[in-house]
Amino acid sequence: MAKTVAGAVVLHDPLGQRVPVIFDSPHSGAEYPEDFGFVAPVNAVRRTEDAFVDELYREAPKNGAIFLAALFPRSYIDPNRSLLDLDPGLLGEPWPGPLEPGEKTGLGSGLIWRTCPPDLPMYDRKLTVAEVRQRIETYYKPYHAALAEALDSLYGRFGKVWHVNCHSMPSVSTAKSPEGPGVRRPHFVLGDRDGTTSAPEFTALVRDALVGFGYEVKVNDPYKGAELVRAYSDPAAGRHSLQIEVNRALYMDEDGVEKNSGFARLQADISWLIAAICDYARNMAI
Repeated sequence: MAKTVAGAVVLHDPLGQRVPVIFDSPHSGAEYPEDFGFVAPVNAVRRTEDAFVDELYREAPKNGAIFLAALFPRSYIDPNRSLLDLDPGLLGEPWPGPLEPGEKTGLGSGLIWRTCPPDLPMYDRKLTVAEVRQRIETYYKPYHAALAEALDSLYGRFGKVWHVNCHSMPSVSTAKSPEGPGVRRPHFVLGDRDGTTSAPEFTALVRDALVGFGYEVKVNDPYKGAELVRAYSDPAAGRHSLQIEVNRALYMDEDGVEKNSGFARLQADISWLIAAICDYARNMAI
């Protein structure tokens, strides 16, 4: 059963026996708010989405897991960034609080994106503090609240919880990428922030399952995981978070933002992976 939370998030409840697993897709949203006001070409902005990732993981509820997905686009406001990771250069007035702009902000893709790849201005104006606050209150905070509530409910019931943070990545790195432009990516990258957000055996389970399907998999290279796995993980307390990045060329035309002939196979493989993760969590929570 799916329900929309605050107009910003869709939450799919488990079907059948519940397991302590939640999958979330923070970057697949494609409902563009009327007040976005971007000037970059629409196709360029759409290529910043993790398009169709929510569809790749749609079998999660059938395996007893919760599935959560953003409805809004990451370029409008990114739930996988810290609230401190805001570029003051975007604003037409001082921000009334502390800021800690990070590397992504310097590249134009912090909490609110300043540029659109390859390096196109997102806006022809400065944003007001009121605009940014509205985005935070209407979209960012409801997403985090829905995820935190779902994780806490599972943890309260089972004493453990496994969180899988679902993303896609360009097949070739861009100027915004950690490794610099022009590098061909593996099929999957798993991120557990160098072993700090997930027990190593869980990361290994996911890696080995994907390798078994014939995929090339790297761990923490080049993506280690960002705010959502950092904020909600505590492996020592039984809270495990793992980021999964899938190469877009496996399932879509990256320029046209359309599914390609590989979509069905990848979706089937991810569905098998979902079942393996849920079986693992079910057994570990006994």
